[in-house]
Amino acid sequence: MDIVGRLLAPRLSELLGQQVVVENVSGAGGMTGVARVAKAPPDGYQLVLGNLGTQAISQTLYKHPLYNSVTDLAPIGMLAQSYYVLITRKDLPPSTLPDFIAYARANEGKMQYASAGAGSTTHMACVLLNAAMGTNITHVPYRSTAIGIQDMMAGRVDFICDTVETAAQQILGNTVKAIAVLASDRTPVLANVPSAAEQGIPQAAIRGWYALFFPKGTPEAVVRRMSIAASQSMDTRAVLERFESLGITAVPSEQRKPEYLAKLMPEEIEKWAGPIKASGVSID
Repeated sequence: MDIVGRLLAPRLSELLGQQVVVENVSGAGGMTGVARVAKAPPDGYQLVLGNLGTQAISQTLYKHPLYNSVTDLAPIGMLAQSYYVLITRKDLPPSTLPDFIAYARANEGKMQYASAGAGSTTHMACVLLNAAMGTNITHVPYRSTAIGIQDMMAGRVDFICDTVETAAQQILGNTVKAIAVLASDRTPVLANVPSAAEQGIPQAAIRGWYALFFPKGTPEAVVRRMSIAASQSMDTRAVLERFESLGITAVPSEQRKPEYLAKLMPEEIEKWAGPIKASGVSID
């Protein structure tokens, strides 16, 4: 999230004619920062970069979400989507997704997976994978995926469902084993890693995304201006190339409009409600 925001800010500043300041507000799986914007004056001076976790998963995962993603925020537009990849410690026997599933089913009582914290998208990606495999492997939450990967490399946990933008360096450095990109297609950054759909497990596909929101009640003209500027930022070659180098893909221009994001939000919340409830995972 922080990387995406800081890549966008300089170009947004140029297009808007005033400085865009990025503040990384942590807490409650990202909800603290979103809640601050949801409660801010709707004057166009505060906006939030949200993602699948803060805007959709949070609405079911938390017993008492700090905001309602649909009614408390004004959609500006989706910007990009990200991929997740299943990585394991190097000495774990399976090398393909079907073999990993067979291994996990036979050893689920002994296995553990890491995440960037309870409720994070890395946690939920593995919840979805567990559901697809029909397993209930023990979750070990960490303060960050970097710490989780370090423990995985040391043999303390077995796997993690990480974002490509943070896992690619370890994969390309051959310090971890990449089993599958959890998507319907491959990502250019990891062109040699087959997707879950290619390996016959399309139900393990997860699409992460990044989108901008204003407080509810922000004037339509302000929302529209920011939406156009954000879309133009994504079309800037330097920005686009940097995103792509990280494994983040810009969405088509028609998906960057407020109307598309407004329609998507209820759908994403409903899509994730089922797997979250079925997993039994809940946070106070």
